[in-house]
Amino acid sequence: MEPVNLENQYRRYIDYLNERRTDDLHEFVHEELTYNDKPMTRMDYQNYIADDIARIPDLFFDIQHLLICGDSVACRIRFDCTPVNEFRSHSPNGQKISFVEHVFYRFEDGKIRQVWSLLDDQAIAKQLGENKYA
Repeated sequence: MEPVNLENQYRRYIDYLNERRTDDLHEFVHEELTYNDKPMTRMDYQNYIADDIARIPDLFFDIQHLLICGDSVACRIRFDCTPVNEFRSHSPNGQKISFVEHVFYRFEDGKIRQVWSLLDDQAIAKQLGENKYA
């Protein structure tokens, strides 16, 4: 297999997410992967992302910082969006919210094999008027 330019591959992956092309993730994700150390299939992963999009129809993945080293990608993604259904145990209030995700990927043969994701739940809760972290 030819070497893959991980920056281009990752940016295409994010474009696919923003275009709602979750059924086409086979181009970017292995059939089996781990997400926060939990084994899942690509279909599980696709469904996980599609569910987030259903809960937040205006979800847009905005790359803020992108670092690539070897087979690893680290990214800070900003979201400015309006949840319409419960999201990560938070109830929507009709207001636009902003939060970030810090996510790390390990690629193998040009496709995602592992994902470690950390979302700013405290910022989400605060903007939705919840006192979970007070």
